[in-house]
Amino acid sequence: MTETGRRVRLLLVTAALGLALTGLVVQLVHLHLWGKPEQRENVVQDRILHEPIRVHRGMIVDNSTPSMIVAIDWPCVDVCADPKLIQLTNRVPQVARELARILPELDALALEKRLRLPDRRFERVAQQVTTNVAAQLASLKLPGVFTTPVVVRRYPQGATLCHVLGYVNAEGVGSAGLEQSLESLLRGKPGEIVGFRDGRRHELTDRRIAETAATNGADVALTIDQQLQFMVERALDTVMERHHPDAAWAIVERVKTGEILAMACRPNYDPNNFRASTDLQRMNRAIANIYEPGSTFKVATIVAALDQGVVTPETPVDCENGRWWYQGKVLRDTHSYGVLSVADVLQKSSNIGAAKIAIVLGNAQLAAYLKALHFGHRLGIDLPGEEGGIVHPLAEWSSISSSRIAMGQGVAVTSLQMLGLICCIANGGAYMKPYVVRNVTADDGNKVRRENRPCVLANPIKAATAVMMREMLVRVTEPGGTGLRAAVPGYRVAGKTGTGQKVIGGNYSETDYMSSFVGFLPADKPEIGLIVVVDNPQPLHTGGMVAAPAFSEIAEQAMRYLDVPKSPPPLVMAGRP
Repeated sequence: MTETGRRVRLLLVTAALGLALTGLVVQLVHLHLWGKPEQRENVVQDRILHEPIRVHRGMIVDNSTPSMIVAIDWPCVDVCADPKLIQLTNRVPQVARELARILPELDALALEKRLRLPDRRFERVAQQVTTNVAAQLASLKLPGVFTTPVVVRRYPQGATLCHVLGYVNAEGVGSAGLEQSLESLLRGKPGEIVGFRDGRRHELTDRRIAETAATNGADVALTIDQQLQFMVERALDTVMERHHPDAAWAIVERVKTGEILAMACRPNYDPNNFRASTDLQRMNRAIANIYEPGSTFKVATIVAALDQGVVTPETPVDCENGRWWYQGKVLRDTHSYGVLSVADVLQKSSNIGAAKIAIVLGNAQLAAYLKALHFGHRLGIDLPGEEGGIVHPLAEWSSISSSRIAMGQGVAVTSLQMLGLICCIANGGAYMKPYVVRNVTADDGNKVRRENRPCVLANPIKAATAVMMREMLVRVTEPGGTGLRAAVPGYRVAGKTGTGQKVIGGNYSETDYMSSFVGFLPADKPEIGLIVVVDNPQPLHTGGMVAAPAFSEIAEQAMRYLDVPKSPPPLVMAGRP
């Protein structure tokens, strides 16, 4: 090319650049002087930076000594790559091999294909990697590989206590259990940086407009004791192995306060990997499953009749030798009994005896006591998903309703309600509100945001009635009672068995049952109430055979762990051996 040609080309290029620059200047002047307001606003807004400041979710601890962390935010990193930059260095295979060596879950060949995308500037290689692994990667100084900090919710105890804790979903929102019910307190308030950014979208720190500090989420302390929780969960695992039920669950409550010391269900799930679970696995059956309780409900019937004074523990009841016609319907007992005292009706769990006691009490009084004992109503525990159960209005009762309700048919309850009834009796007639949260404090531990204290919901029965009923319930776990397998060596145990037929297709099943045992101990000075419910055990199905042994296992370990003194020996009458 001649010198003249080069000069012509240079002039043309210069002219083109000059025209482009002139056009840009004209456009900017037009935009600022005569452009539409919304256009100028878009330019300004594009330069303004709104960067959130990360906030940490509050941690959850149990009530053991020392407290054990059961939910916490954990700092991690996501490993990312810039495929285009890696390709420019001609080190794609080496980078893929090194990443696969540090991150064994990666396949080097598959990763290499992902890194050979020439138009990609971002590829997420691995998520939620520990900071230790991130440090190893950083030491390698791999081109185009970088990390971004993230915080993930971790449950150090795995599936333990999963139905109480719940989990945090992929969007960082509590979606079950306490993570859901305390979301507004746990999540905190993110901060924000407002300023300007340059053409590369980086902040111009010297032009920062404002900075709002983040407020971390509040910390939650539970009434749950992890040691007791472990005992309950281990016992439920044994039930599942021995009796092959569809589900099983249990609750331990402190009698005098309403504090829930343990609550567990089977099946369960790992909240660290909640996506692998089903809705049924995540269901907290202890508060959400309603069922016909069967014979445990006889406690409500008999305590109401005692409280009204229509019967005493010694009142005789003709149990018709196991078969009784009433209002054109037959009612049967498992065993044939003649005349039993009211105390024996409870000990032997006679359906006919309970039905006759309910009839003597009367429909109106029975309905009033069921309401006073909080059946058909939520108890207000600080967990989501609690059901209120079903007690039909008195106006809808048929001529035989009371005789069936007396034995736990025609009503639906939660296990929390049945435990509430038994703890009310143990507590001298005071019905305590159940709760699992001890307190909620600011993340620095100085400011109490919420605190639960013992709360009496009602006093539905007299103290004297509670004492009478307590002694009658002890006989259930003594020789001749249906709950003998619930006995605990060294302690007087009060309780009741339950074997309720499940309703299948509108009819009571002859093969599917709800088996349960509910009780408290020591009977002389009650400390804890406990309920165990087993859904459809096979082949054994009675509460005395299935649920009572699990009750005994949990109760014996709990007494030892809580260091509860043993019951005093029974008094011996003078002149008797």
